[in-house]
Amino acid sequence: MKALTSALHTSMCLISPHNSSDQTTTNISTFLTPNKLPSSSSKSSALVNNPLYSQTHHNISSQFKEKILCLEILGIDTGKALSSNPSLHTASLSSIHAVFSFLQSKGIHQKDFPRIFGMCPKILTSNIQTELNPVFSFLFYELGVPERSFRKVINRCPRLLTSSVSHQLKPALLYLKRLGFRDFEALANTEPVLFVSNVEKVLITKLEYLINLGFSRDEAIGMVLRCPSLFTFSIENNFEPKLKYFVGEMKGKLEELKEFPHYFSFSLEKRIKPRHFEVMQKGVNVPLSLLLKSTDDEFNQLIQNQLIVQHKL
Repeated sequence: MKALTSALHTSMCLISPHNSSDQTTTNISTFLTPNKLPSSSSKSSALVNNPLYSQTHHNISSQFKEKILCLEILGIDTGKALSSNPSLHTASLSSIHAVFSFLQSKGIHQKDFPRIFGMCPKILTSNIQTELNPVFSFLFYELGVPERSFRKVINRCPRLLTSSVSHQLKPALLYLKRLGFRDFEALANTEPVLFVSNVEKVLITKLEYLINLGFSRDEAIGMVLRCPSLFTFSIENNFEPKLKYFVGEMKGKLEELKEFPHYFSFSLEKRIKPRHFEVMQKGVNVPLSLLLKSTDDEFNQLIQNQLIVQHKL
């Protein structure tokens, strides 16, 4: 990691047009930590397999080739990155290094780069002062996220780094405050995607859906406060099929969902249906929360206890 940081600050990956291709590979190698260095064959393979670095493309500059190689060695899919972020074509390697260095100064690890940049290639060409730094300031000052937790939060939701603080993050925070959320550090650690969710199209829409099911506004708000992940679930792929099974097969009532909104966070096929089938087969009644929250051992013991009670009756 020290080698990487040093390379970032000294621009060791940068070469002049007069350097040979061998020197290019050597300089880029200094960009990696000793235990992460790829073999010569793996470097060649990375280049050969990348259509953007084909040896037949003689018109591609050595600087552009090195930029591709640097990203590939770090595990970043350059083909996807370049197609998703055209600005990367003209971005200088030094500016990309500056982004790497900045993220590392915030606690992000080199091994996190493939996932973060794979999900959000735009970050590679983001302006540090006007786009990236404000996000970390928002996390620290507005949400109360300590610096030691930056890595966890960003890895959970890289989209935070591509979101405007004034147009996206603060409006979402304001709406969540109005609903009654208070512990934003905890929310950032568990459901950071809420802060990058469109207030009108996502947050309000999900709340209105719950209200339209028959819950009062206060009841719907109480549900999302107890289970914030409700805001992250798809109406078509989550709410509707699970609600249909709950009402049609389980003969459940809305009151049960109000008390245990976490029902929607469990897999319909792997958890809800098998557990429900089991209690139906045994002829026992188990509260919804215990039906789904308990471990397999706890669930089996619960059924046995219920059978014993019924037998005594």
